[in-house]
Amino acid sequence: MTSLNGLYLSASLTVNDLQKSLAWYRDLLGFAVDRQHEREGKLLAVSLKGGNVRLLIGQDDGAKGLNRVKGEGFSLMITTDDDIDELATRIKAAGVTLDLEPADMPWGARVFRLHDPDGFRLTISSAPAAG
Repeated sequence: MTSLNGLYLSASLTVNDLQKSLAWYRDLLGFAVDRQHEREGKLLAVSLKGGNVRLLIGQDDGAKGLNRVKGEGFSLMITTDDDIDELATRIKAAGVTLDLEPADMPWGARVFRLHDPDGFRLTISSAPAAG
């Protein structure tokens, strides 16, 4: 059997309030809008990019119940060469409480954790130290 040679991983998240999530990912984390997806003049989803990281956030249509729990059982990990402490400070200054303050990990990375307005968990990490 041959091994998968993946080049990128993108995530698609269904959100309760598209405009609120868009503002959170764009204005707080710094993602850029790559494309807006509309149908009959109504915004349904937004493609976001930050370096090689791609996210699609889509408005929940309620077909599976609007109050269902989102983001259980997994975390998105974003590795960046941005200064972890500066990024965490900027996010906290916007009123967000971090789930984990910036900390050094045994594998040589510095990380912090937070969750988005729908409860999706994110870990923002520096690259592991060369060793």
